[in-house]
Order: sequence, then C-alpha cells, then structure tokens
Amino acid sequence: MEATIILVFVMGYLAITIEHSIKIDKLIPALVMMAVCWALIALGLESFPQWFDSSKHTLLEGFGSMTSEDKMHLMEETLLHHLGKTSEILVFLLGAMTIVEIIDYFDGFSTIKDFVKTKKKTKILWIFSILAFVLSAIIDNLTATIVLISILQKIVKDREIRLWYAGLIIIAANAGGAWSPIGDVTTTMLWIGKKVSTGHLIGYLFVPSFLCMAVPSFIASFLPVFKGELDVEEEVDKKKSKFSGTMLYLGLGAIVFVPIFKTITHLPPYVGMMLSLGFVAIFAEIYSNSKFSISGSDSEEHDANSHHSPVHHSLSKIELPSILFFLGILMAVAALESLGILFGFANTLQEKMPMLGTEIHVGEGVSDLVVLLLGVGSAVIDNVPLVAASLGMFHEPMDNELWHFIAYSAGTGGSMLIIGSAAGVVAMGMEKIDFFWYLKKISWLALIGFLVGAVAFMFTRTLF
Repeated sequence: MEATIILVFVMGYLAITIEHSIKIDKLIPALVMMAVCWALIALGLESFPQWFDSSKHTLLEGFGSMTSEDKMHLMEETLLHHLGKTSEILVFLLGAMTIVEIIDYFDGFSTIKDFVKTKKKTKILWIFSILAFVLSAIIDNLTATIVLISILQKIVKDREIRLWYAGLIIIAANAGGAWSPIGDVTTTMLWIGKKVSTGHLIGYLFVPSFLCMAVPSFIASFLPVFKGELDVEEEVDKKKSKFSGTMLYLGLGAIVFVPIFKTITHLPPYVGMMLSLGFVAIFAEIYSNSKFSISGSDSEEHDANSHHSPVHHSLSKIELPSILFFLGILMAVAALESLGILFGFANTLQEKMPMLGTEIHVGEGVSDLVVLLLGVGSAVIDNVPLVAASLGMFHEPMDNELWHFIAYSAGTGGSMLIIGSAAGVVAMGMEKIDFFWYLKKISWLALIGFLVGAVAFMFTRTLF
C-alpha cells in the first residue's frame, strides 16, 4: 500500500510540474493527490508497520499492537493536526492577499511609478531590481513581480528590452522573498512551522539574498541591451485617488507589523495578519466613500465599485486557486510524513550523500550539497512541496542553520528556470516569455547569483 501511495504522489507531482504542457491547472492534481493519498491510508491502515508522530517528530512506539479503533482515532487526530497547521498558512496568505488587493483597489501601487525619473537603462535596471528586492520582502515575491511588470509595461515600450528587465525582476523578487518571513510561501511555512525566527532569518539571509540580487544586476548592467537611454513615451495617466499613497504605506506597514506582533505576543502569525487586515479594512471603508465622491467618473466601473465594500471587492479578486493548491500539496506531503516515508528517506539521504567538508556542514549530518541540490530542484519542480517535505524529513531545532539554508536555496534556486518559481510563471504569462529564451539569456545570471549567495551564506552562518 505504501508503494501505491508513493506512486500516486509521484504522478500528482509530475502533473503539477508539467501543468503548462497538459493544460491542467496544478491545483487539480494537488487536490486529487491529497484526497487519494489519505483515502488509501484510511483503507490500508491495518497494513502499515509504523506511524510518524508529528508533534514529537519521531516514529510512534507500539503502533503495530494498536487496535483498529485506536489506529483510526490516531489517523483522524493526525489529519486534524496537519489541517490545523496547513490552515495557519492559508489564513495568513488570505489576509496578506486581501491587504494587497485593497492597496490595488485604491491604485496604491501607481505611487511606485513616481520613483522612476530617469531614462538611463542601467539606472532603471537598478531601480526595478531594488524595488523588487524590497517589495517582495513585504508583499511577497509573486505580488511584487505582478506590480513591477505592470509598471514596467507603462515605462518600457520595446518588448525585447522589457523581457530583459522582467528576467532581472524575477531574480530580484525571489532573492527578496528569501530573507523575509512574509516574502515567500516557503519562508512563511518555515516561520509558521517554528523552524526560523524573524531576527535570525534576516541575520542569516539578508546579505546572501542581497548578493543574489545585486551580482546578476551588476553583470547585466554591462550587457549591450542595457546601454544607452530608453525612448520613453509620455502618458497621461488617469487621475489617481488622493488616498493611493496613504493606502500603499498603510497596507505595507500593516503587513510589516505582523512579525512584530508575533514577537511581542508569541501568537501564531495569522492572528497578527487578521488584526492588520481589520485595521487596513477600517481605513479602506472610510476612504472608499470619499474616493468615489471626488472621482466624478461616470464609467461602469465607477458605478459597480461605488456600491460595493472595498473589502468585499478585494476578497473577490484574491487567487483562491493558489490557496487550494497549497492546501492540496501540503496535505499530500503530510500523508507521506504520517507514514514515516519522509523520515526514512531523510535518514537514507544523510547516510548516502557525501559531505562537502568535514567541519562545515548544515544540520546534524546534512550535507551542504543536499541543500544546494534542493535549490536546483526547486528550479525544476515547485519549491512548496520541496520545503514541505524537508519539514517532515529533518528534525533540527528552531533557527538551526539548516532551515535558513533551505529557505535560501528553495527561495532563490527557482530563478534558474522561468517555470521554477511563482514569480517566473506569472512573468511568463504577463510578458509571454519563452522558456528557452529565458534559459539562454537569464538562467546563467540566476545561477551565478544563486552560487554567490550560497557562498555568502556559508560565511554568514559562522557569525551566529
């Protein structure tokens, strides 16, 4: 039965990886994989020789001698435990997504366009790289990519040049998401899973992540495509809401407040995110009436939006497919963890994989090479299940350097292929970036940045 469950997981994983080829959204195989794996566990409960206790992170003693009722009760408790942990992540993401949509409702991100006051290509490259690095640490790398490419489309009219900018934005956004607990789904998972703390994550990863962004941008600034100035066409933008800047800074500030709230209260991060969402929603409701009363627009959009709460409007725009995908993949990985499959795989991996050095390596017997390969693997397959699996495989304590290296590798390694990260996939869709164009033009820059940052991490970890 274990072999069947692993086969179902592998087939589901494969379907997720090649979603663009089979034209099936990845949330569908994720949900099916989750349901089938747990159904097989329930049907074959009597045949399993072991059970993994997630709360103690070890195999449960005496599982084989339990009665059928006790085993079923244990399975239900385990399922509820994993659903609770997964829900913490999903509720957190729902809150963050809603705040971002509220900012967009007031056209807050248009304020960022005011930072670009030059026509020089290299300066614009650095402006967008730094903005992507900073924004992704606050509003997550996926949203930062969407925002910046949308602004880029208004500034850079030449598509060939714009593709290069988009490629560097992907690298910078993924690098920025790695050093912040709210910058990437994988770091959020590690943070909520109490594997990393905010202070140590920033301390370990800020410099490696910055170099992962800065080195490719520095190299790219010498390429012919970034020489000279842009031909910028002046546009007459639609009248912005007078609250756009206020809501931008209010929303970003509210999201940044979440790690502070967790540090002070020691409550799960989703509690702080709900508080921040409520705070932002109050001002959104107050400002929304003023926004439409001064707009003077007679458009259909004005008529539709002016009769709806900005919070309701924002909730209708969040990406529920992504939420369901995370639910499916995290619960499917939990099924493998519960049977002790990941635990056994981790032990085998640690025994078979050679060390890169005799003194410096991450974790207790976990090779640097293992984590670097995880980063390379995240470029080929989704980094969410890779990190979810690592949570079940390794049992190092909170803030062990292993978890920070995993956060860096999984977060930045995906930049090496256009399909390797959520930021890359959304940029691919927005700009119709060809897979092989990215592989030829951008991947080598991402690889250099990834390796430079990894070397920098091997130095920064000795400081803690």
